[in-house]
Amino acid sequence: MAKPGLYANIHAKKKRIAAGSNEKMAKPGTKGAPTASQFKQAAKTAKKPTAMKYGGMVKKKGMKK
Repeated sequence: MAKPGLYANIHAKKKRIAAGSNEKMAKPGTKGAPTASQFKQAAKTAKKPTAMKYGGMVKKKGMKK
């Protein structure tokens, strides 16, 4: 089974912080903070949004209403 990705980890940490865990997000450039190259790699493997996720057709570039 694949491990959760970068964005899943960020989302989970934000959820814990909102619940009152007293954690803080790492500042860019500090130890433990994701680097720019990690964000680039995560963007390559991110799932594309599907039409079903938005309840119908996804408006594509150049489409008229």
